[in-house]
Amino acid sequence: MLVHSYGTPPHKPFPSPHETYSSHQSSNSTIQPNEFLKEARLQHVHLSLPDSIVSPNSSNKFVQSVSVEQHSVEAGAQRRNSISGSRKDKNLAGTTKITISSSPHEHVPSGKQRHIWLLPPPEALVYAKKEIDHAPSVNEDPNLYAPLFRNISVFKRSYELMETILKVYIYRDGARPIFHKPSLKGIYASEGWFMKLIEENKQFVTKDPEKAHLFYLPYSARQLELALYVPGSHNLKPLSNFLRDYVNKIAAKYPFWNRTHGSDHFLVACHDWGPYTVTGHEELARNTIKALCNADLSEGIFIAGRDVSLPETTVRAPRRPLRYLGGNRVSLRPILAFFAGSMHGRVRPTLLKYWGGAKDEDMKIYKRLPLRVSQKMTYIQHMKSSKYCLCPMGFEVNSPRIVEAIHYECVPVIIADNFVLPFSEVLDWSAFSVVVAEKDIPKLKEILLSIPMRKYLKMQNNVKMVQKHFLWNARPIRYDLFHMILHSIWFNKLNQIQTQQI
Repeated sequence: MLVHSYGTPPHKPFPSPHETYSSHQSSNSTIQPNEFLKEARLQHVHLSLPDSIVSPNSSNKFVQSVSVEQHSVEAGAQRRNSISGSRKDKNLAGTTKITISSSPHEHVPSGKQRHIWLLPPPEALVYAKKEIDHAPSVNEDPNLYAPLFRNISVFKRSYELMETILKVYIYRDGARPIFHKPSLKGIYASEGWFMKLIEENKQFVTKDPEKAHLFYLPYSARQLELALYVPGSHNLKPLSNFLRDYVNKIAAKYPFWNRTHGSDHFLVACHDWGPYTVTGHEELARNTIKALCNADLSEGIFIAGRDVSLPETTVRAPRRPLRYLGGNRVSLRPILAFFAGSMHGRVRPTLLKYWGGAKDEDMKIYKRLPLRVSQKMTYIQHMKSSKYCLCPMGFEVNSPRIVEAIHYECVPVIIADNFVLPFSEVLDWSAFSVVVAEKDIPKLKEILLSIPMRKYLKMQNNVKMVQKHFLWNARPIRYDLFHMILHSIWFNKLNQIQTQQI
């Protein structure tokens, strides 16, 4: 991957709350088989932990490993054929059966398992941090593709410990629609899908805040905009003041915020204005773990290493969030690079200036896809037929095109200086993407053509392999987008633990 030095961007205009363009996805759900954890050490006690997902109804009891087997599709095919589309989708999502089995090699005494679960949350986090720092070496795993990760050993151990230990408390305070009402459609759907899935979750969520390792502030930046922003006012103060008052309320009502000054609390906001909604409260902005789509280092709100870069996903049909997943094989991708979209922000006009129109047959760059072009090949067909899909920033650094490219198996080319890439604490983006500095847009074709075919083929294959980590599933499965977001929040919380505590 070619990564060029970043430059300081010019002052950008006040961000627009909306951006629309074609985006299509299809449903694809698989459940990975379980495996078992490696041995773990807690002080001088030798423990062995199961790698099963902890049972939703268990807290202080041994949970056997659960292996998930795919149910026979043929057995239910005739019955499903007579069912309507939405009902059919629902049935397809549930065509799995769960069988209980225990490992033939490892049997963990229930008392030792309880010992971990009964640790006070601060001690459990210190234990997890120590285990990750001494993660056993892993070269390959049947459920993970090692080339995608910065350190697969660290990720695997951290993920196992998250499944075993993590408990999240969700504040019930806050009235709809700003709180507890997820928006599942549009370009800001990531915050809504996470809210929906975490509030439905029984594995990680606890009703006892004393057992919680993390506390979730369940607000929607999108709903906050719709409820409080006065169109055309360019005034975000009412939004930040509202969230400031909410935090002050829960800090006065409960002891949990003040115990850590908010450092064990987190929020998930995908709206462009997400970072600006936290600026009214100093501890909220400085200490809380913020999962933000607008992960821009240049503004001084997103803190690398503490905050989480949230993937921006466009969902047009909430009942089928993964519609049209997949893409053409390499031999059927004649277009070198493709982009079509609105010309807002500082980057896209420059892209159009050098590569727009019919300047180069290999570079299909448009303001919006012209009707004469879309009648022959749709937006989605262009992405499926391109080797590289350009993902330039708009008003803000993130773009739904990054996830779209991954969904359509097109190597994303990211053009956004100061953007922290999603899950970059664990994923190696150089394995499946190209990052181009804004100043190098005039050399874009040269940069892409300089990538050897062998390297491109490897990157394109890696795009297919990383795809499962960027999928919304109505029923979350291991390593999918819901779990990756939660893991990054967990992982960054552990990174806050000082060495002297271990």
